[in-house]
Amino acid sequence: MRKTLNLIIIYACVSIALATLAACSSDETYAEQKERERDAINSFVGRDVKIYDADGNVVIDVGRINPISESTFNEQGCKTYTESNQYVVFGSTGVYMQIVREGVGKRLEHGESKSVLVRYTEFNIMRDSIQSTNEITVNDNPYVDVMDIANTYGTFTASFNTTDYRSKMYNTYGNASVPSGWLIPFSYIRIGRQSGEEQIAKVRLIVPHTQGQSDASNNVYPCFYELKIQEVR
Repeated sequence: MRKTLNLIIIYACVSIALATLAACSSDETYAEQKERERDAINSFVGRDVKIYDADGNVVIDVGRINPISESTFNEQGCKTYTESNQYVVFGSTGVYMQIVREGVGKRLEHGESKSVLVRYTEFNIMRDSIQSTNEITVNDNPYVDVMDIANTYGTFTASFNTTDYRSKMYNTYGNASVPSGWLIPFSYIRIGRQSGEEQIAKVRLIVPHTQGQSDASNNVYPCFYELKIQEVR
């Protein structure tokens, strides 16, 4: 009886030890994944990046990125100078943002909500390739990603409208939630329709997995995005 009791105690101790080791290994693995992500972002920022389509054509000339702090960004009137390829780095999220065009119309104010159309290209930084885009018409039936977005005291919430439109992001990832990183520009851009020589908003982002779509979040990888944003009629 005593022998059996001892075996049970030993088994329980071993089980606890293995569970603890597994948990530690999992944490270490995640830490390693985050480190690889940081290395990938740093490499992307430091090299002269060009993004190619399947036919070998350059679709986005990213260039070598010049990171600036939030304080510099604020001093510049919340602008990024494209001639020196500036991207502001948000310390709380790790997102890099370049405002290529502020856009037309007006900013979304507190208490307002709108439907906005987003043309996007998503580039997987770790795989060095375009992963998803709605800039390409598929069988003459384009995907149109429309976000229903609201501003509550400067906090933006949004979801992809999958009822009235064919959302490429939803079709790719099966999730109507808009990546958190996509919402950051809305504090700084204007939402309207193109009029004359005035052009709609255009931004570029580097989004780490914590601010990204569900697959990036689950598999720990960063993406570069180019977004063109306008108000839905």
